[in-house]
Amino acid sequence: MARVLVVDDDVTVREVVVSYLRAAGHTVVEAADGADALRAMRSDPADLVVLDLMMPGIDGLEVCRRLRAAGDVPIIMLTALGAEVDRVVGLESGADDYVTKPFSPRELVLRVEALLRRVGEKAKPEVGSVTDGDLVVDSGRHEACLDGRPLALTSREFDLLRFLVSNPGTAYSRDELLQHVWGWSFGDQSTVTVHVRRLREKVERDPKRPSRLVTVWGVGYRWEPAA
Repeated sequence: MARVLVVDDDVTVREVVVSYLRAAGHTVVEAADGADALRAMRSDPADLVVLDLMMPGIDGLEVCRRLRAAGDVPIIMLTALGAEVDRVVGLESGADDYVTKPFSPRELVLRVEALLRRVGEKAKPEVGSVTDGDLVVDSGRHEACLDGRPLALTSREFDLLRFLVSNPGTAYSRDELLQHVWGWSFGDQSTVTVHVRRLREKVERDPKRPSRLVTVWGVGYRWEPAA
């Protein structure tokens, strides 16, 4: 099973999360604040991080940014109930998923295991590339280039781009994208919305008027192949 780092300044929350993850067979390391979390990742990196958003000192958003700048470790962020802005900012900072407090520990464990499965699938060797005009998505190198320049994509953005470019002309709902790209049978559709917006900023010449990753009203999104 995986090594999971749980970061939260609330002792009770940490105890609950740690106990459920250990019961599921994972090795769990705890950190009470952002500084401890960063030290733990430097000394013995975890396979996945469960990260509280609101913490004293270095908050969860800054920890997320630093972890994302250093690598692609999967991150699940814990946010306050109803704080939609915080959830969106967390996703834009590089988090792969979020769970709102108060939360079901069982649901959190399911989210952890779904994300780990997805990472495991990605780790399997893939070959070949897909070309769409000036865009090349290389699965073997796990790299996408536009006009010959590598795109700075998070792991999830790359997965979303690869899936859409590999299936041009087909409209997918947000729920379908959650299943195909995230490997979830449930989840908040705003996760997809945020990643689509971030991806447009990197592949569209005018993100406000997308011509490649287009919205299909009442359905979801479709990738339009280059002429």
